[in-house]
Amino acid sequence: MMRIQKYLSEQKILSRREAEQSIKQGLIKLNGKVITEMGVQINPLIDKIEVLRNSHATIPNKITVAVYKPRGIVSSKIKTEGTTIFELLPQFEYLNVVGRLDKESEGLLLLSNDGTVTQVVTSDKHLVEKEYEVTVREFIRPSMLIKMENGMILEDGPTLKTTTELLGDHDFMIILKEGRKHQIRRMCDALRLTVLKLKRIRIGNISLGHLKPEQFKEISRSEIEKLKRQ
Repeated sequence: MMRIQKYLSEQKILSRREAEQSIKQGLIKLNGKVITEMGVQINPLIDKIEVLRNSHATIPNKITVAVYKPRGIVSSKIKTEGTTIFELLPQFEYLNVVGRLDKESEGLLLLSNDGTVTQVVTSDKHLVEKEYEVTVREFIRPSMLIKMENGMILEDGPTLKTTTELLGDHDFMIILKEGRKHQIRRMCDALRLTVLKLKRIRIGNISLGHLKPEQFKEISRSEIEKLKRQ
């Protein structure tokens, strides 16, 4: 048995917050009857759940946008930190940042009002890959990438294993499944590598593609469903 909002969240139908909002609005049916209480328990193997949509629903249409965040732009709504992504693209001010990209980094940033997308990408279960291209000042030795792949000890504990590929004397690719603050920069610093450029090119199945700085594209429903299945 479990609470209905937990079930909807685990099935990636609605985030918990969206599920609770839908229950309050009378938009959830349990075995054919509308429920309005938060603590209702269900048996997922037996009970039938329906999510209704009508003209009175206040849950907005869900949209997820892929943006090429330029270097020097802040991926938040806090203007005191610098020029924000929402000042650059004010038409998306009603969306939220999904997994921050630090100010000095560039590349793929997701903006969304779909709580489940945020839940999937930022989950501490570490299911979604994030791929980066990194340029450093120093010459890269293969042994350095092996250390990154096997996991490194940082001040906040050991990192998970990664996938890397040497792209050139000063360039490499790295794929993470976690997203600690400044993680790649700290890993490079521990190896005495100075990061000159850090660019995120993929989150799960969503790639930066041919986007240029400040350009964006809306993510299709099929791509979002594939991301949620990860």
